[in-house]
Amino acid sequence: MKQGSPVPMMESYLSVLTKGACSNEENGTFLCRDYDQRRAFLSSSVKGGWNPLDVVSVLPGESRLHIFSFLVEVVSQFGMETIILYTALMLKKRIVVFHPKLEALQEFTRALPAFVWHRQDWSIVHPYVHLIQVETITLQNCTGYVAGFTDPDVSNRLDLYDVYVNLAERNITVSQNAKEALALGKLHKDIGQMIVQLAEDPETSDNQIIKDINGKTREILSTLSSFAESSKEGEKPSINVELLRQKKFAPVTEQFLFQLAAAEQMLQT
Repeated sequence: MKQGSPVPMMESYLSVLTKGACSNEENGTFLCRDYDQRRAFLSSSVKGGWNPLDVVSVLPGESRLHIFSFLVEVVSQFGMETIILYTALMLKKRIVVFHPKLEALQEFTRALPAFVWHRQDWSIVHPYVHLIQVETITLQNCTGYVAGFTDPDVSNRLDLYDVYVNLAERNITVSQNAKEALALGKLHKDIGQMIVQLAEDPETSDNQIIKDINGKTREILSTLSSFAESSKEGEKPSINVELLRQKKFAPVTEQFLFQLAAAEQMLQT
């Protein structure tokens, strides 16, 4: 741009758009992969402070990610209540997080999607939302989300959340309208205990925690798939409701599985 011509900028833009990279004498080489969105959201503090970059490969076909996990900090703050967050994320519910400090808010919100690693979806994170109409309307158009606010008045906006996390005071509240949908049973208790034990074990790495939680999630999804009718190759299995009911799970577990099937688009319509 020293010559005042927009041509070099357009050339660089097109190079990034088509090749994922561009180079120039002044700034060297820019690579899109160095700014992976998931890496950005997952970079945060771990046990005992900052750890060296660690490489994780959790899912088949997934590229390896350099990752700092904040999940241990989440569990250390909320203990068994962490299962509420896990369940809400699994069912694609609306989670609102409040903290007066933006840095703490961003660190916490960007870590939560790692609880549902099988989806690899960080688009659900809205780390900093203002309590103004234009932003809240945009939020309400989303199916499920993790939204951060620094305005304490958000606690009064019951239309915005199913789960409210007051990060400053370390408490989690389930809205009255979501209590039935987020009812917890033995399955949830078992998962919650597993998560807490993993986080408390000094011998368990952050990557292993994510792998083990993801493994448990896969088990649940596999159970769901066992109630599916045969589907075409490449299509998601479609759950047979009657087969699921015939299994006679505890009511809370059955309800959770029904909702999970709907969230995963596995429910027959």
